[in-house]
Amino acid sequence: QLQLVESGGGLVQPGGSLRLSCEASGETFFLGYYAIGWFRQAPGKEREAVLCISNTDTITEYADSVKGRFTIARDNARKTVYLHMNSLKPEDTAVYYCAAGSDYYCSYRMIYFNSWGQGSQVTVSS
Repeated sequence: QLQLVESGGGLVQPGGSLRLSCEASGETFFLGYYAIGWFRQAPGKEREAVLCISNTDTITEYADSVKGRFTIARDNARKTVYLHMNSLKPEDTAVYYCAAGSDYYCSYRMIYFNSWGQGSQVTVSS
């Protein structure tokens, strides 16, 4: 099973950028096979799917609010998946989680993902 650790969160001003990293350990030999998703949970709200990348690097955007601003990329050699966030807005403030799917294709359903990181706080504020 994969273990995932997010990093790169922090405080950023509106309009700024951040790059979150999701580093895998454990059974990383299989990292390239699984879809990896990014989710976020804002205070008082349910966790929502943001973006997902399949094993063939097909990207699926689930959150309309991030289209054109966020993107996802994977580097299997570095055992890392990235979430690039640009033009950040205060409403992007949330804890961001990466998760490994149970198969190669993407899904917005949390139940499909069986390995989760601990989360990384992103705060967008002036």
